[in-house]
Amino acid sequence: MTRNLRSQPAPANPAHLELAFEDNRLVSQLYGEFDQNLALLEQRLGVEANSRGNHVMLRGNPQSIDQARRALESLYDMLEEGKPVSIGDVDGVIRMVQTDDSQLSLPTLEKKGKVRMAQIATRKATIVARNPAQDGYIRAMDRFELVFGVGPAGTGKTYLAVAYAATLLERGEISRIILSRPAVEAGERLGFLPGDMKEKVDPYLRPLYDALYDMMQPEVVERCITSGAIEVAPLAFMRGRTLANAAVILDEAQNTTSMQMKMFLTRLGENSRMIVTGDPTQVDLPRGEKSGLVEALHLLSDIDGIHISRFSDKDVVRHELVARIVRAYEGSTGKSPTGEGPLAV
Repeated sequence: MTRNLRSQPAPANPAHLELAFEDNRLVSQLYGEFDQNLALLEQRLGVEANSRGNHVMLRGNPQSIDQARRALESLYDMLEEGKPVSIGDVDGVIRMVQTDDSQLSLPTLEKKGKVRMAQIATRKATIVARNPAQDGYIRAMDRFELVFGVGPAGTGKTYLAVAYAATLLERGEISRIILSRPAVEAGERLGFLPGDMKEKVDPYLRPLYDALYDMMQPEVVERCITSGAIEVAPLAFMRGRTLANAAVILDEAQNTTSMQMKMFLTRLGENSRMIVTGDPTQVDLPRGEKSGLVEALHLLSDIDGIHISRFSDKDVVRHELVARIVRAYEGSTGKSPTGEGPLAV
């Protein structure tokens, strides 16, 4: 692919830059329906982006123009690789170009100035990071045996963890996936619920199933569950086990007690990855009971081989209103979404 980049700075600000892309078929996808992708670029980066055929003229201050150029080139690269570009992908690339390398939680290992979002690919779907926090989280799961994903709802903590586990299973790097959540809401009343144990705990594990079905074909998921290659179980079932050759995910970890968290973390066996996700601001434990997640974040923050990925309301990738709701509650309670406020004691 040949890209013609012609910089034509005006005598005074603002500056100009003209980009030319070779494949007209891909260009229409790059611009988006009714040029919505270019419109988002203008809104977020403060540039003017005018298209004519396969040419885009950028106008603005030099830094914003360079960010817009990097964003457009990155999106075009995705299209050349056969990946569709959604408005969410555009938003994610814009967030990345606005972030200095020094602000990234993990180095991208990419050529300087190159925007290359971390991604997770299974046979059914490819998930591309949509902000720097997700980018660092995915890279952390590649590089560390134990990763904590901590932050508010809607940031993709659990979804990305399950997606990553699914791709490890497909590649044959592990032999099973183990997904767990503490069934705090049921307390000691599980025995009074109708049905067998699976039917009793399934409502609490539904989000994990949903992510699995997004990443793998339904018949594959069912076959793996039947064979034991995928196990979805409440936290209490982990006691006394050594979890080897597995990707082990603990979701809603803020609802573990100190003893439960210690029990879970010490299950890690040979050739295994462990991912712990939770939001310290949404603890459902009885008043006065310390969250095992908050304690673990304090005790394990400086241990080699462990990485803590922190998300904030700025990293919410659900509906825009979710981010506003999170900010409103934080402002009301003074609690940090990463457990660093009054809750983290």
